[in-house]
Amino acid sequence: MMMPSQPRPVFLNLFQIRLPVAGVMSIAHRIAGVLLFLAIPFAIALLSLALADEKGFFQTQALLQQPLTQMGLLLLLWALSHHFLAGIRYLLIDIHLGVQAPRYRHTAWAVLIAAPVLAVLLLWGLS
Repeated sequence: MMMPSQPRPVFLNLFQIRLPVAGVMSIAHRIAGVLLFLAIPFAIALLSLALADEKGFFQTQALLQQPLTQMGLLLLLWALSHHFLAGIRYLLIDIHLGVQAPRYRHTAWAVLIAAPVLAVLLLWGLS
């Protein structure tokens, strides 16, 4: 049996691992996808309440004006914009555009910066 030259780490501190920007963007893409998936039942419930009758519509409207709901909506808008922009980036990489070293870092930074900006603009437009 061949022994490795250095012993394997016994304790991995995930906060000390330095991922490249594309790795951070990839993890954020997965988190955004999970958030969007988990939000589906809540979105269906809100839509059902809003479409039930006039009272339900006004209840939904009042609920969406609450600060905590606005924060949740901002998080979901970030998830949607990040997942959308990162998905376009991955489609372009699949057709071999932006695969080179400096370009894939630039596009990862662009997604990480543009997604929260787009989410804030969308929330501002909804208000």
